[in-house]
Amino acid sequence: MQFRKLGNTGKELSAIGLGCMGMSFAYGPADEQESINTLHKALDLGVNFWDTADMYANGENEKLISKVLVPNRDKIFIATKFGFRFKDGKASHSGAPGTYFDGSPEWVRQAVDASLQRLKVDEIDLYYAHRIDPNIPVEETVGAMVELVKAGKVKYIGLSEASASSIRKANAVHPITALQSEYSLLTRDVENEILPVIRELGITLVPYSPLARGLFSNINDVQNFGAEDFRKSLPRYQDEYLENNRKLAQEINDFAASKGVKGTQLALAWVLNQGEDIIPIPGTKRIKYLEENIAATDLKLSGEDLITIDSILKKYPHVGERYSEGSMKLVNN
Repeated sequence: MQFRKLGNTGKELSAIGLGCMGMSFAYGPADEQESINTLHKALDLGVNFWDTADMYANGENEKLISKVLVPNRDKIFIATKFGFRFKDGKASHSGAPGTYFDGSPEWVRQAVDASLQRLKVDEIDLYYAHRIDPNIPVEETVGAMVELVKAGKVKYIGLSEASASSIRKANAVHPITALQSEYSLLTRDVENEILPVIRELGITLVPYSPLARGLFSNINDVQNFGAEDFRKSLPRYQDEYLENNRKLAQEINDFAASKGVKGTQLALAWVLNQGEDIIPIPGTKRIKYLEENIAATDLKLSGEDLITIDSILKKYPHVGERYSEGSMKLVNN
């Protein structure tokens, strides 16, 4: 396993982490034993950076991870997130009518204790604000997070889907260690303002959905997604965007095949190629895909490869928004 440094902490994490959301939430039926087997395999392969959130199945994902985390605490750098709440107590995605965001100091204090209890640990290694609350100054949210650091409940502080302005304001209150934002071949918003700012401040970028939510492997199977699979609500899997993305995925997969790899591996290698200060967290609940993702760390892309990839992306620009309209209102705040 290759390793990369986390911000200015001196901590070294596996070059790719493991996104655990899909083990319990959003991407179809859960299989607890399969997920636990995958977590154990991740440990065996040196993947020591695991990511979850309190909203994933309303805390059930944290409980699942705890079964492997607790007996292997010294081997795992655990990250979780807070802020999304459900009006009726039923877990749903960020843009659902019953989901809202709460970045208040009062909720920060309650949420961390609940996550610690579910994870069954004394300290969370990296604690993110899952979004920036548009109704509360980011300085207040981060100020409450600093209290958690002082209390020994949290080691490092992170933000997710924050704007360049919010990142600067937050970092002025306390050093921000990592920014988690969507970043992939299809989602490159962070390159404009955000990536330069976090590099100036020494903040690591942690891309989630670096494989564009399975688009390169599942684009032709969207009709088979179950009712509980939230990708069915995403513009990229609908109408004219779906046709555009089918063609894009096919060309990326064909180019990957010419190099003897899968399209998902090429896409992940592209993200890794964007800088040593980037640690993507592709999600999976299956050992097969975990192993494929790890193999991508050994894939070296030449300048000519990068030009070819860019040329493919330019041919199919109508990829669609990455979230529904409701969810998009909560990003880049």
